[in-house]
Amino acid sequence: MNESGKILVIGATGYIGARLVPRLLSSGYQVRAVSRSLQKLQGCHWADHPNVELMAADVLDQAALTDACLGCRTAYYLVHSMNSQQRDFAEADRRGARNVVSAAQASGLKRIIYLGGLGEKSDDLSHHLRSRAEVSDILTSGLVPATVLRAAMIIGSGSASFEILRYLVERLPFMITPRWVRTPSQPIAVRNVLAYLIGCLEKDETVGQVLDIGGPEVITYQQLMDTYAEEAGLGKRLVIPIPYFTPRLSSYWIHLVTPVPAFIARPLAEGLRNPAVCKESRIRDLIPEELLDCRTAIKLAITRLQHQQVESHWTDAGAVPPAEWFYSQDPRWAGGTVYEDRRSIIVEASPDDLWLPIIRLGGDTGWYYGNWLWKLRGLLDRLVGGVGLSRGRRNISDLKPGDALDLWRVAAVERAKRLLLVAEMRLPGKAILEFRIEPISQTKVRLIQTARFLPSGLSGLIYWWLVTPLHNLVFGGMLRGIIAARPGQSDARRDGRRRRPKRIY
Repeated sequence: MNESGKILVIGATGYIGARLVPRLLSSGYQVRAVSRSLQKLQGCHWADHPNVELMAADVLDQAALTDACLGCRTAYYLVHSMNSQQRDFAEADRRGARNVVSAAQASGLKRIIYLGGLGEKSDDLSHHLRSRAEVSDILTSGLVPATVLRAAMIIGSGSASFEILRYLVERLPFMITPRWVRTPSQPIAVRNVLAYLIGCLEKDETVGQVLDIGGPEVITYQQLMDTYAEEAGLGKRLVIPIPYFTPRLSSYWIHLVTPVPAFIARPLAEGLRNPAVCKESRIRDLIPEELLDCRTAIKLAITRLQHQQVESHWTDAGAVPPAEWFYSQDPRWAGGTVYEDRRSIIVEASPDDLWLPIIRLGGDTGWYYGNWLWKLRGLLDRLVGGVGLSRGRRNISDLKPGDALDLWRVAAVERAKRLLLVAEMRLPGKAILEFRIEPISQTKVRLIQTARFLPSGLSGLIYWWLVTPLHNLVFGGMLRGIIAARPGQSDARRDGRRRRPKRIY
């Protein structure tokens, strides 16, 4: 066992945090995993490990953060506020960093380890990279020693940067691009990042240091696109850089072509204009590590995607959306008229057999009926700045609370019993879609499919009545499709007449 004292991972359900926690556990560390959502933590595959403790805390809540730090010796700070809920992510990041410094000092924490961005301070430094540098400065100015690792683009299945690269190359054989596609950078494989993060725990020489981490080669984004095309078996892409493609235009284009929304794409695109090359390589002597070149890292990421082995995904970030208003019997949350479309079928099947097609909804599987209508809805949502369908899902046969699922986010999963989805598409109101499996006998179950909508003003009411005619087609077809997709028998009968969409209170 390692030195006494727990290791705190703040941001444990994020892209890096969700991969770091199981590696710390396998190395023998006791870990306290912290996220804003306890529900998301409980859905992680390592949540039941005997050496992990789960705790909910928001970095903007200093008291909760101090409680999370108590009893820990080292904290990994892996949080950023680049999400749709934050209008000023840089200010939120500054507040979070100050709270971490205060909490570390108040709780007796011995050390902070932070993963930041690679880029030299200048007037032209992007807003995103400047924010990363500000967080680094705040953390290193505190009384608790901080280790800062500065990385450029991280290559790994599911990272936002890799998804942008992947979709641009796969969908566009011809590209007119900004000039930043020829800016030099030093990408690093995600497994090397994780190895350096854990290695810092073992090396006292890294305490209080700011260290650049990067792969073995300096490369341009255009060269990365060429490499991805080759490894994916695609033809060479024609890339024409022009000087008039601003970061704002780039982010809108990325938003339309890739699953990454504009609020994430823009700061990432802005950052690509800045050279991101290591200025020193001390960490290679302190923590010897076999560094993967970009081609190998891309090949491994593609393999992970092909085999549905993506450990974490950029869409994992963010809180599980609340759905308390869904329960109509609670008048405090009803907030007015709630409209419902409820359908049920009695099926000759076991709960497990019926659960299989439900848990595979969305992504490459589709929605079992009217997929072209779902695609149209996704396209319209994308055009108005929504998430659309293209982000898909993390895994074809597994869902956990907080997972993105096309236009939805998973709010609750009870195996072979219940799946609750909360809409993240642009709507004049709030919407949920729930599937419940209720055993009737040893050989029969009732499948209940419920869609509910809480309209916001007159536009919400108009929207509901406009889409109601499509529900008979889409929701009815989806229910029948789920039944037909289960293993075994395919015969089913309706439990009474189909109920017309109604409103509840």
